Amino acid sequence: MDGHGIEFGMQHRHYRLDGASDPRPVLIVLHQETSTPGRVGQVLAAHGVTLDIRRPVIGDALPETLDDHRGAIVFGGPPSANDPDAHLRREVDWMAVPLGENRPFLGICLGAQMLVKHLGGTVGPHPDGLVEVGYYPLQSTPEGRMLLPQWPGMVYQWHREGFTLPRGAVRLATGERFENQAIRYGDHAYGVQFHAELTLAMLHRWTTHGHERTLLPGAQKRRDHFDGRAIYDAPVKRWLEQFLGLVFGEAEG
Repeated sequence: MDGHGIEFGMQHRHYRLDGASDPRPVLIVLHQETSTPGRVGQVLAAHGVTLDIRRPVIGDALPETLDDHRGAIVFGGPPSANDPDAHLRREVDWMAVPLGENRPFLGICLGAQMLVKHLGGTVGPHPDGLVEVGYYPLQSTPEGRMLLPQWPGMVYQWHREGFTLPRGAVRLATGERFENQAIRYGDHAYGVQFHAELTLAMLHRWTTHGHERTLLPGAQKRRDHFDGRAIYDAPVKRWLEQFLGLVFGEAEG
C-alpha cells in the first residue's frame, strides 16, 4: 500500500483513510485559543486529510450542515459539559447536525460528554470524588472488538467527570473507575473518554499548567505520567490510526 492510506480488517471488510477519496476537511472543534488537535491532527494530515479548525470559545461559528465536511471531531478542554456557558450549550445543541445528517462524528473527553448530554445521558463526578489523571486500565467489550480487534490496555486520562450510557448507545470499552470509556451511537457517532491524541508536548503542557490536577484524589503523580507514556503509548498510537480509519475512512470491497 502507499503512504497515504491505512487499512485494517473487520469481518473481511477493509477500511481506508485517504484524503484523495474525499477532499473535504474534517471539522475540528477546540475549546481553548491555544489548543491543538494533537496526534489526531497529525494522523489525519499524514493521510492527506485536511482540517477546518474552529474555536467557539473565541467566537468561531459552527456550520449549519456538514455537507462541506468529511465529518467532525469535538475535542476536550477545561470546562464541564454541565457548565452554563452559552457557547457550550450551543455546542451541545449543535450535535444535532452530525447526528441528524448521519455523518462521521467523534467526541473526545469533553466532546464525548457533550454528545452524551445531547443524547439525554448525564455527566457527573465519581461517587467517591476520585478522578482519572494519568494512565489507567481499559477493557474493550465484545462490541468494541467487533469493530477493532486490538485495543490498548492502558490509556491516558485527564478528567474529573464521567458519563452514563445514553439510551440507544453501545459501550465499546470500559474502565475500572469510570465504566463508560468508549461508545458508539447509530452508524457513525463515537465518543471516547480517554486521550489518544496526546503528544509528548501536550503531556508536558498539561502536567505543568494543570499540575494541581495531579494532586486530586486518585490522580497519578506527574513523573508517573511520563513513565506511563514510555511504556503504554505505542499500542495507543496503533489503535488511534485504526480507529480514525474506522470513523472517517471508507469501506473497500
